[in-house]
Amino acid sequence: MSKTRLIGMTLMAAMLMVGLLAAPAVNAQMMKHTSKPFAGPKANKGTVTHETKMGKSVLTLSDDFVVPDTPDPHWRVVDSKGTVYDLAKLKIKNDGYNKSIELPAYVKDVKKVIIWCAWAETNLGEAEFDKAVM
Repeated sequence: MSKTRLIGMTLMAAMLMVGLLAAPAVNAQMMKHTSKPFAGPKANKGTVTHETKMGKSVLTLSDDFVVPDTPDPHWRVVDSKGTVYDLAKLKIKNDGYNKSIELPAYVKDVKKVIIWCAWAETNLGEAEFDKAVM
């Protein structure tokens, strides 16, 4: 076997190993988790999806989610230990809404997403994941 051919085979083997080692990280980046449907008095349509985008955990409401017609709906998440995190407003200017939200680094996992009315201090609806995601 020639020296050039041996070097080529060694390089191919090295590239294959790098690809195999990187595959789990790529798969983790592309994995999506979808919740059970929202259930509640005002937020009772759609689901929420968790995925990792560019190293950040992101929650996204489905297209069939209907923003509750209440004064001050917010994103609220509950982790696997029961810790509650109040996050950003759901409604924004010009009748828009934050369909997606990037989770802060201090939120280690998410078991449940709640649409919370900060004005009335009430649960408008919630969607739960089968197991905590992150």
